[in-house]
Formats: sequence, structure tokens, C-alpha cells
Amino acid sequence: MKRIGTLIVLWCVCTALFAQTHTRVFNEHVRTLRVERDVLLLGEDKPLHISFDEMSHDVHFYTYSVQMLNSDLLSGEYLQGFTTRDITNFEHSLNTSREYTHYWLEFPNEDMQLTKSGQYRLFIYEDGNPDNKVAEVDFCVVEPLVKIETRVRANTDIELSGRFQQVDVDVNTTALDIRDPKEVRVVVTQNNRLDNAVTLTQPTFVEPNRLRYMNNKALIFEGGNEYHHFDAFSCFYAGTGIDRMVYEMGDYHAILFADELTRGQYIHQYDSDGRFVVNAERTQDSDTEAEYVWVHWTLPVDKPWLDGSIYVGGDIFSNGQTLRNRMQYDPDAKVYWLTALVKQGGYDYQYWFSGKGTQYKTTTQRVDGSYWQAENEYAVYVYWRPFGARYDRLVGVQIQKSAL
Repeated sequence: MKRIGTLIVLWCVCTALFAQTHTRVFNEHVRTLRVERDVLLLGEDKPLHISFDEMSHDVHFYTYSVQMLNSDLLSGEYLQGFTTRDITNFEHSLNTSREYTHYWLEFPNEDMQLTKSGQYRLFIYEDGNPDNKVAEVDFCVVEPLVKIETRVRANTDIELSGRFQQVDVDVNTTALDIRDPKEVRVVVTQNNRLDNAVTLTQPTFVEPNRLRYMNNKALIFEGGNEYHHFDAFSCFYAGTGIDRMVYEMGDYHAILFADELTRGQYIHQYDSDGRFVVNAERTQDSDTEAEYVWVHWTLPVDKPWLDGSIYVGGDIFSNGQTLRNRMQYDPDAKVYWLTALVKQGGYDYQYWFSGKGTQYKTTTQRVDGSYWQAENEYAVYVYWRPFGARYDRLVGVQIQKSAL
């Protein structure tokens, strides 16, 4: 049985933090946008590593810039050095069926440094034209001023030990000079998703040096179910979750086992809460030697759902809902299906139903069900804008993962 626990992060001893990042791609030729280390500690010299592939061996001229969000500051007030830089690191793929070029950058660097904590967005655009945007990455810089205690439990105001999880948050504000609790803004995300993210501006209880967000209905999340998984590290035999590998007309195809509706059945299995890793056998560098594979999903359903759409969700599709990951229905085969070009590696995914006028923008209940026992990763971000300040300082981040 799943046991929901409490985790306290003491910022005074933290030296590194791995939290969550949000990426978006706007060009169909750009794929596999990844970020390593997506939360920075203010003043540290360990950068983000950002990489992506462009699906050709043509050399493209990419530039990046950084903007502070939730701020009235000018760039010179939060950025030292240049305001834009070119991406000069790239390498062509080697001996792959589909040609691509791997680009990467590290930020901050000797040319660009940040001086304020907060939420940031890095823009990548082509030919020096900011209007020709190909991708963007959201990340955070934190100054550790608060201690956060987060608890996840099954008992909610909606039901007891059922489909939902209640998140409670305590923020120790001893190091802050808060005049009004509304100066603090708390953001909670589940498994790196933005569609069900919650922003709180009013605590439930205000105590000396403590803000408590307890029994808040906004912090009731669907438990969902564990993620499905496939491993396409090999092009020569079927890995986990793959029925067969096929080479056809110059491309590799990974035919996944058909998934099933599992409503009413919770089966515990370990997953990575929607993440993926690029990995390919018989290579020295997966970044440039991994193949791109056509992955085929099928979900047998007797009749299509006319009140919404089914998406394949997870970091594999930047946790978004676009045409890239919306499934189509085949009335003859009686299946929902999706085909996408994916770089070799291991991937988690879920089935999300996006209904019309439903309570939740997305839900797992239509396909995989929802259970309080499901393991999820919650990220809590605490922002503080003192009276008269012109930007939101990020004063704490905590990752809470429900434990067995």
C-alpha cells in the first residue's frame, strides 16, 4: 500500500536543486528540446545545459535571449553582460538514418549572468530575428530564504482514500519581513504539468513567521495512475513496452503494445513521473548517434468519445496538448492511434482526456483511472514581492514526492 509522507527541505544546507522546467517548441524541424538542471541557486556558477536537434545537416544560425517574468525591471537590472548571444555549439549526427544536427548551450555563462532571483524565460530564435522563434525554456533562479514543508494525503474534502490527493503547504517566513501575507505567492505543480498548476495568493492560516495553506480545495489534485513506459534504446530488438521494431522505407518504427482501459484497477509500478532520457545502444554519444524512430501508440476503444479528445501526455510532448500529441480515432480498427517521431531512449507517458466544459482541463479518469495511491511529484515555488518592489523574488522551491 502507498504511504503518503512528508518531506522538509532545509535550504540552509542545500547546495543543488533539481526541480522542473517547462519547454515549448514552435518549429516542426526542431525536436528533443532538453534541459539539465532547471533551477539555479542565485550566485552559483553551475549552469543549465540546454540542447535540441534540428532535423537536417544544414547549419542554422540560432540566437538566444533571456527575459525575467513577473517583473517590471529592465534587462540591465537583472542581467549582466550581453542581452543576446549566438548558439555556436553544434555537431552533425553520425551514421543515422535520418540526418539531424545537435545544438547546445550553457546558461548562465561568462557572457551573460543573472543578478536577481525569480522566474525566467529563455528564447531561441533563428537568423537574428526575435519574431522567428523556434523554442523557449522556462526556468527559475532561487535565493533560499524560506523553509517549506509539504504534505500529501489521501483524505480530502471531496472523498476519503479515493481518486484525489490533497496537498498542504507550510512556509516558514522567519527570514522575510512580510507586512501583508498577500505579498507571498505560492505555485504548486504536479509532474511538471502546467494545465493543472495552482497559484495561491491567500494562506488559510497566518501564524507568527509562518504561512499555512491547509485544506485548500484548489490544492486537491487527481492522483491519476502510474505512467506507461517504453524503451527504444535498440533498433534491432524490442525493448520494454514495444511489441516489435520494424525498418521500412529508410526509417525505424517502434510498434508499442496496445494499451488498455484500466479504469477501476490500480497497479503499482515504478515510473519517472513523465520524464524521458535519450539513450541508444552501440553508440559512444547518444546525442549525435541515436536514431529517430517513428513510435506508434494504439488504444482500443469501441466507440470514440465525442465530448473531448485524447492526448498522449508527458515530457515527451512538453506536457502540452497540441496536434503533435492528439490521438485520432480509426472507426474500422476501433482504436485511438498516434504516430510521432521520437529520438531513441526511454519515455514515460500517460493518456489524458481533455473534455468540453468538464471540471478539470485534463483528466486520466477516462482511460487509466485515478487513485490516491499513485506516485506523483509535486513542486512548490514560493515567490515574494515586498511592498514597493518591482519583481517577484523566488525565495524557496521544494520537491515533494509521495513515498511508498
